[in-house]
Amino acid sequence: MTVVTLMWEARAASGRGGELLEWARARTLAAAPLRRETFRAPGERVLVLTWWETDGPDDELPELPDPDAELIGRPVHRWRFQSLDFSGADFTGG
Repeated sequence: MTVVTLMWEARAASGRGGELLEWARARTLAAAPLRRETFRAPGERVLVLTWWETDGPDDELPELPDPDAELIGRPVHRWRFQSLDFSGADFTGG
């Protein structure tokens, strides 16, 4: 098995960072990932990471859609990473 992390990042339209964050938090996926974390960053950016156990790094996986165009300040960025190793404590961020 392979663990793949999907990264979804968007920058909100001016003054709409809170709306974009709530929009991202409310989105459900077609399947449950191993783990999902939501972040915010300066510049009204929102980041969502999801971890998936797959048979291969190129398997089709559920992803967050694009928000309505008026909610974002630029197109959504997406990246896919394959986990190679892990060290350190289990940090839940809670």
